[in-house]
Amino acid sequence: MLEIRDLTVSYGAILAIKGVDITVNEKEIVTLIGANGAGKTTIINTISAILSAKSGSIYFYGEEISKYDAKKIVKLGISQVPEGRRIFADMTVMENLEMGAYLRRDKEGINADYQRVYQSFPILAERKNQLGGTLSGGEQQMLTMGRAMMARPSLLLLDEPSMGLAPIFVKEIFSIIKEINAGGTTIFLVEQNAKMALSIADRAYVLETGKIVETGKAADLINMESIKKAYLGG
Repeated sequence: MLEIRDLTVSYGAILAIKGVDITVNEKEIVTLIGANGAGKTTIINTISAILSAKSGSIYFYGEEISKYDAKKIVKLGISQVPEGRRIFADMTVMENLEMGAYLRRDKEGINADYQRVYQSFPILAERKNQLGGTLSGGEQQMLTMGRAMMARPSLLLLDEPSMGLAPIFVKEIFSIIKEINAGGTTIFLVEQNAKMALSIADRAYVLETGKIVETGKAADLINMESIKKAYLGG
């Protein structure tokens, strides 16, 4: 589904991503773990066309997309849940969700997806007329995920969904990620909480200073001593 080949991304003279190769197959949850500053968000923002690659290629269902703009990326079926949530604080929950469907014209499908989002996130249904900025951190994360789902993506990019959340919300968010995947949406998960990410993923990549240093089945990586020592607290 998604194939990244020899991707290099720079900030001026500084190489942030150095020849990265990543593959995400349909219906998988694939996670990219690594320390803060390793380049995880840079990769996800390059897929979404927020950043431009210095070199390398990105393919989606065999189509080269690395030169497309962000609008075209969303049209193709790729949605991103950004780091730090970034909801529209002065808009209601309902209005935030509407923004997720701004490229769509299928009114019946949009209405059905509102109900799908409310089923996944019941608290959003209760707060649909409330301003986004008045929600708790966990509720805002749910709103950001719901907004991305309103684009009806085939590939959902999640950038640090657990960041800044209380443990109870972290468990809930990861449970919902599994539900979204079970419903047929492919997930590419960028996450600093390696233990939680590896516990739900099919496969994983480990990124260190812009390079992939390890890859394999998530169930195998979670039991590797080097991964335990570096990312799982021993």
